[in-house]
Amino acid sequence: MALGSMDVENRSMPAEWERHDAFWSAWPVHRSEWGEYLPAVQEEVLSLFKAIVHGGRGEVAKILVRSEEEAMALKQAWRDQAGLSMLAPSPYGDIWLRDTGPIFVRGTSGLASLRFEFNGWGNKYQLEGDLQVAEFVQAHTLATSLKVNMVLEGGAIDVDGAGTLLTTKQCLLAPNRNPGWTQQRIENELRTQLGVEEILWLQEGLKNDHTDGHVDTLARFVERGTVVCMRADDRADPNYDTLKQIALDLRQYRDAQGAKLQVETVPSPGAVCSRGSGTVLPASYMNFYISNTRVVVPTYGVRADDDVLRALESYFPGREVIGSSARALLEGGGAFHCITQQEPQRDVP
Repeated sequence: MALGSMDVENRSMPAEWERHDAFWSAWPVHRSEWGEYLPAVQEEVLSLFKAIVHGGRGEVAKILVRSEEEAMALKQAWRDQAGLSMLAPSPYGDIWLRDTGPIFVRGTSGLASLRFEFNGWGNKYQLEGDLQVAEFVQAHTLATSLKVNMVLEGGAIDVDGAGTLLTTKQCLLAPNRNPGWTQQRIENELRTQLGVEEILWLQEGLKNDHTDGHVDTLARFVERGTVVCMRADDRADPNYDTLKQIALDLRQYRDAQGAKLQVETVPSPGAVCSRGSGTVLPASYMNFYISNTRVVVPTYGVRADDDVLRALESYFPGREVIGSSARALLEGGGAFHCITQQEPQRDVP
């Protein structure tokens, strides 16, 4: 099908809890980016992959690798390869496929993948290969491929699958993304491309978040009408004021159906600092991935880890909520949602 031929009026972006055919990610291999953390990052990423695949009961894994040698090394590390779909080698800058990969939507004509512009998180991180990721993924799916002339990263938005979208002004209105675009123009483009109706704006993101406030570290839909965000129980939390404002803002909003949002909170991990520099990192429990069978939540080796897992269980009946370490991965600025992109089920009953 030709580019741009999907019926615009009938587009919709599925919620993450809707069924997936597969998920996309990439294998961390760039020592120039990860340095001494690379072995630990590889261990955490492999644990995530296995948790999502769930021994072949979960989702098919489509993992980008740079070479046949690295593909073999990953297969050997994986051992039980049920559900693993290894691709031909592909260039990629790093593993942040939520932002460098395409965003999937449905329409009258079926599933489509949207290739938005990517400019290295506002021209801050220009890594060779990142600009080719979305096109490569599009070439390896049966979805219609569409090109969109707007800068947008997947981590900057979250949807309920029923016309409501969450985002932040810090990111989408930043002049380093779409200079000269007004809020109204951005909203119009989101409505056109993603099929959303109501756009809910939060203000700022976590301290030292180099994505300029991606919403997938702040608040997430867990079902239609219900949003979960974090709360800081200690004023020493570096994000105390930010998290308090997020909850206040969300409680004032209504979704696309006109209903007030139900806002639930879980504890914040508090100050999680870089083991190298001591800098406060943007640690977040909201960066979980909702798979077909599980919800995989990043943990950081802090007191709140177990409390958050227990709290999230009530929002995902029918799915197992599990924690998995993302402490090394956080040194690169993100966690599990940042490095995954779901491919929704192509044929919906």
